[in-house]
Amino acid sequence: MDDQTGRDLLAAGAVAYSRGDVAEALRTFEQVASAATGDLRTSAIINAASMSDELGEHAKAVDLYREALAVMPADAIRMRPAALVNLSQALQHIGDLDSAQDALEQARELLAAGGADQGDLRVACLLSLTAVAMHRQQWAHAADVATESLDAAVRFAPGLAGHPLMNLAAIHFETGRFDLSDDFAGQALAAFETAGDVNAVAETQQNLGIMRVRTGRLDDAEPLLLSSQTYFERSGIGHRAGIGSKVLAFLAEGRGDAERASALYRRSLDYFRGSGAVLDVADVETRLATVSFAEGRPDEGEGLLAAAFATYRGLGLGLHCAQVDFWHATLLDSALTASGTPDDAAQARATALAVPAAIAIDAVRYTLPNGRQREQWNREIADPAMQLAFRLAYASGEARLVADLVEAQCAGTTVDIGRAGHGAAPRLPLQLPDPPPVGAADHDGSFLLGAALAGVAAGAGLPVPLPPRLAVTADGRIVLGSAIAAAEERYGREVRGSRVVPAW
Repeated sequence: MDDQTGRDLLAAGAVAYSRGDVAEALRTFEQVASAATGDLRTSAIINAASMSDELGEHAKAVDLYREALAVMPADAIRMRPAALVNLSQALQHIGDLDSAQDALEQARELLAAGGADQGDLRVACLLSLTAVAMHRQQWAHAADVATESLDAAVRFAPGLAGHPLMNLAAIHFETGRFDLSDDFAGQALAAFETAGDVNAVAETQQNLGIMRVRTGRLDDAEPLLLSSQTYFERSGIGHRAGIGSKVLAFLAEGRGDAERASALYRRSLDYFRGSGAVLDVADVETRLATVSFAEGRPDEGEGLLAAAFATYRGLGLGLHCAQVDFWHATLLDSALTASGTPDDAAQARATALAVPAAIAIDAVRYTLPNGRQREQWNREIADPAMQLAFRLAYASGEARLVADLVEAQCAGTTVDIGRAGHGAAPRLPLQLPDPPPVGAADHDGSFLLGAALAGVAAGAGLPVPLPPRLAVTADGRIVLGSAIAAAEERYGREVRGSRVVPAW
């Protein structure tokens, strides 16, 4: 391929992208990458990586960026930092935050030696640094870097100002300042519309719609979600279309339209499977199982839950497995309540799922680094899980299990039986808080305490290890010993420390 043909094709790919045809842009860039040489080939590889990332093919994007970095000249003072910044974004999508941070630090060092003509790259680098801080829930640091990136955008690249504005919207939303979040998101949408960035407009509409769903403003959210969904489906951006279908299904489910919810969840599954987003597939399978149980198809629901569990287990995500088990037990409990017919086998199965799951989920509070994360985790996941374990243990007539649950809970916190009602139908939140990685609590400065004081310290945000095991008899019987063993075997992670503390 001669250079002029290659440049013409690169320009054609850019035009395809600007009109929203991301798949066509990818095909065009791949054509150049396969036939061109030198800088043209490197540019085509980078552009193909960017399109792959946007289409949800994140692992492919990482490989392409690394291929481009390996072949580009060492003195490519603009191309190299740009590729590093883009690589970091793809790495964030697959959850490799350490490698993303490394790539950004390399890019920032290169940009520090550059001139004012690299202002847009500085903005992009700061945007990615903001994203890494947000992924790690370092909200104060994220706000500082987002503000710095907004100042840089206003100075060097006004057309990019919408991105730091949207980051600030997300940061304020996640820290509970919803009015500020709405304001910044509105400014971001206006900035993208002024810049003529149709992709960013659609992404901002979807993100703002999700924020409004999470705060219960469903009627305000739906037009934004429908508008962005039309764009993503027309443009073939499968991962974003899958997200939109999932959120629209969540709206339909909340309105009691099970048929529409089921159809939208299935469409979402198709999109996520097509883009290889296996974690999103497992999430939607769990949600579709809820609809299947509600429509009287428990066998189908069981199969979907088993598939989600297998995905999480295969990836070593034990706490996600515990969440699936908790939700499985919730659905079984709801089915038992709705039938009004005693079923000892189903009751025992639900209890056997709920108790180990509740123990594993409750143990997370010892690993979370700040009060807001603990409050969200306890409110949305741990508290409902422990309430369900108590209710099922009591309904099963297992007196020793109930006593053990009381002993374990009262050692570190109080039990509010009054909030353990079962009046409302169960609903899986649209967005669950992410559990911390294994070993997150193993940081310097943690100190050993008895079970009761460890629970208090965890509530206050002090660094403590997992709680000890409680011995309740002279012969060393451990409170919830069999359930703890089951949880650690099933979820592949410790839920109690190795120390044994007598509680008699």
